[in-house]
Amino acid sequence: MHQSGFVNIIGLPNVGKSTLLNALLGTKLSIVSPKAQTTRKRILGIFNHKKCQIVFGDTPGILQPAYKMQETMNDAIKESMEDADVLIYLLEPGMNESVASGWMQMIKTKAPIFVVINKVDLIGESMLEMKLNYWRSHAGVAEVLGVSALESYHLNELIEKILKYLPEAEPYFSKEDISDRNVRFFAGEMVREKIFLQYKEEIPYHSDVMVTEYQEKPNIDVIKATVIVNRETHKGIIIGKNGAALKKLGTAARKEIEAFVGKKVFLELTVKVQEGWIDNSLRLKKMGYIN
Repeated sequence: MHQSGFVNIIGLPNVGKSTLLNALLGTKLSIVSPKAQTTRKRILGIFNHKKCQIVFGDTPGILQPAYKMQETMNDAIKESMEDADVLIYLLEPGMNESVASGWMQMIKTKAPIFVVINKVDLIGESMLEMKLNYWRSHAGVAEVLGVSALESYHLNELIEKILKYLPEAEPYFSKEDISDRNVRFFAGEMVREKIFLQYKEEIPYHSDVMVTEYQEKPNIDVIKATVIVNRETHKGIIIGKNGAALKKLGTAARKEIEAFVGKKVFLELTVKVQEGWIDNSLRLKKMGYIN
């Protein structure tokens, strides 16, 4: 018997959704930073085994949208509720149960809901058990589990619980695939991750990256990418004095991409101002936020 299905991960910002996806797959697929809203688009990561294929979906953090880009992020969350065979509602130990229950009211799905508490290495066993018991008694919850994505704790148990709910089916993707996204997409994401790590205040949230050219050659990949910013003042900050900040960004991103593709990379970055792009439906569509 072979099992296949879609397991989507939702939750508030910074609970570790991307870290959990990466840990389950054993490879860094989703970008990670300490800042909220690092994940903007839904990313599928494919867990392959001889007898199963689990398609995990990483989603943006649940939030109240302030502009159109954030509305598209919420659309990705809604979509993940509709096509899930299992829905993981990921929490962290410090979250108040009544607040987490309140946010749970927005979950509209026919799929079994797993409440998974991440980062359990940060709390004691008695406190964890109290939190798990709260959710075990919560109506509409199929499974409750504590894990640590960072420490790879209880991840095998999570997989075993998921398989109890997945249908018998052939693989949805080739067993050689690790995602539905191509290398070009991940190259842009890796540049964007470094923007989140390098810059402060509103720069990361009002910037994006478009890969305009990707040439795969035998010994080197040649990539051209444009950093899109929301204001003219942002452009100067991204570039920095004498181009130093942009050079630092390019070096960090290039090393990350090289590790991902397994060979040398030439990365050329430019910066372009598109005022108001975060609230412009046409531009958001061109940038892949709207299907």
